[in-house]
Amino acid sequence: MSACLISDLHLQEQRPELTKAFKNFLNTHASSSESLFILGDLFEVWIGDDFENDFILDIKSALKKFTSSGKKIYLMHGNRDFLLGKKFCNEIGGDLIDDPTKININNYEVVLMHGDSLCIDDLNYQSFRKVVRDSKWKKDFLQKDISERIEIAKNLRDVSKIENKDKAFEIMDVNIMAVNEIFQKFNNEILIHGHTHRPNIHNEKYGTRYVLGDWEKQYHFLKIDDSIELIKEEI
Repeated sequence: MSACLISDLHLQEQRPELTKAFKNFLNTHASSSESLFILGDLFEVWIGDDFENDFILDIKSALKKFTSSGKKIYLMHGNRDFLLGKKFCNEIGGDLIDDPTKININNYEVVLMHGDSLCIDDLNYQSFRKVVRDSKWKKDFLQKDISERIEIAKNLRDVSKIENKDKAFEIMDVNIMAVNEIFQKFNNEILIHGHTHRPNIHNEKYGTRYVLGDWEKQYHFLKIDDSIELIKEEI
């Protein structure tokens, strides 16, 4: 199957141009492939499948239209939208996949990740990740009122922005030892991830690492058919 792969769209109500660009992407590049893989952070924030507004309904409608045409959507949790659940996936006709996932795409054996678990030098973030990915924390959070969840999510984003300003460039990138471990663990030569917002193609010790970019003034996506190509488009 041919596929397009994207990550780190960070869709949000305050950035309608991102929604417009994404819907255009679905109708053009993505529609020319059989499947779409979204490797985390489709949304800037996700407080639970039970929260809806016009913005979310618009995105759901666009995704459902895409899958209703016979296309496949595969979603992976990111560090912003790790609370996406089965209800959302069922409503859009998509499938939630594990991080990491090894899969064959058009005869290419690839390992897919969001990428945040590879940034092991960022000790503060890894500690935070361990807490919020715990099933008990998630259950407790989702039982809170929506207004309280919105406030907690806002506070967490504010703290993250402040902390990231003072972090060294290298700390916020992947650790090469962690990357090599993934190549060896899966006995694989192609790794694809996002998260770092540093689109590039890296020739590593054990294989090739493709890094997807975030959606800001431009976006990058990976197209896999007879070859693998990292493509840049303006928003």
